[in-house]
Amino acid sequence: MEIRNLMSFIQVAELNSFTKAAEVLGYSQSTVSFQIKQLETELDCLLFERINHTITLTERGKELLSYAHDVCRLTDEFKQNIEETKELTGVIHLVAPDSVCEDMLMTNYNDFHSKYPGISLKFTAADTGDMFDMLDRNEADLMVTLDNHVYKSDYVIAKEQHIPMHFVTSKKSPLAKKKKISINDLLDYQFILTEKGMGYRRILDKALEKKSIEILPVLEVGRTDIITELLAYSDDKISYLPDFVTKEKIENGDLVFLNVTDIETDIWKQLIYHKNKWVSNSLKALIEYIKQAEFNN
Repeated sequence: MEIRNLMSFIQVAELNSFTKAAEVLGYSQSTVSFQIKQLETELDCLLFERINHTITLTERGKELLSYAHDVCRLTDEFKQNIEETKELTGVIHLVAPDSVCEDMLMTNYNDFHSKYPGISLKFTAADTGDMFDMLDRNEADLMVTLDNHVYKSDYVIAKEQHIPMHFVTSKKSPLAKKKKISINDLLDYQFILTEKGMGYRRILDKALEKKSIEILPVLEVGRTDIITELLAYSDDKISYLPDFVTKEKIENGDLVFLNVTDIETDIWKQLIYHKNKWVSNSLKALIEYIKQAEFNN
């Protein structure tokens, strides 16, 4: 049984398309179709049902997919173990919310690169649902969420941490000196928030919905560094952000936390990869680095 045929089978199964699999693999569609036909002939079973230009895994196909992942993972692991060089190399694709990408790039990227110069990192900002889709299609190696606590049996949670969140405003705001504040006290002020439907913004909106409240921000932007800068120079703007985003400006006295007592959210940062993902030594190094740098603050 050819390893490359199994790799083509995995791509077709996960992308539900011979055409897309061929594009990813750099083959022609006819080559991929021939490889799948070879597998079906060799195993004497049908792996895909083909109806009206759509394909669906058969039960035998589903069984083979699990074995194929194991074979490819073990093959890659063997190849790495026999490499003569000890230098960690490769490209690792990490997906995360904007705020996490910013924090990792601004705080830790240079240090990571100095420790592992042979590893190239690709960062993509995405919402939680899109992140899981990318892991499922093997388009990303690793994800960091900032959302509700997630547990699914197809994924490995390498690390997780509860994340404190606060409404924040400028030290110049009339609200800055108040010890206890109701959410209704904030409604006369202007909000700058992250994008609607994304991560903790979505969770905030759900909490407000329970109180029959809707906040219409004057600005929505994914860049939390922009939000904190705008807040610091205004006396009538409010946002809702993770504490690690506002930490520096809170310590400098540019921003203050607002003690809003009648809104609660439950936000978690989670480091996740697919259970079928082969964890190379380079990926292991990144996972351990993120666990130490991003989850011990």
